[in-house]
Amino acid sequence: MVHPSAKWIAPGLDAFEAMALEALTAIPEPFRSAAGQVALRIEDHAPDNILEEMRLEPFELTGLYDGVPLTEKSFGEQPIGPDTIWLFRRPILDEWADRGNEPLGRLISHVLVHELAHHFGWSDEDIAAIDEWWT
Repeated sequence: MVHPSAKWIAPGLDAFEAMALEALTAIPEPFRSAAGQVALRIEDHAPDNILEEMRLEPFELTGLYDGVPLTEKSFGEQPIGPDTIWLFRRPILDEWADRGNEPLGRLISHVLVHELAHHFGWSDEDIAAIDEWWT
């Protein structure tokens, strides 16, 4: 039997990444195939240069899509690097603790899907219109 407080044990980077990869497998087609073309990075916090550029504090950014949305890609342009989704473990864990009633895997999945939506070219408003989580 799992002790009740075990649900509040924060996973390390490897376990967190495993939860994010599990969330990727739950995405329905045709989105799952497109999502598989995006690199996934798990870090404790966003790098300082990203936080400075966005004028955010370390715990204010849970995830980030870094790339060119599919709706803006051109065959004539050479990509600078791979499209990447960043998930920031510590801010997500902070939000998880603040909410107190949300399974961590579900929160990771929502952040991941939000960032994937940017890959598909959806705005924050588009995402909120289809996912009540973001309203």
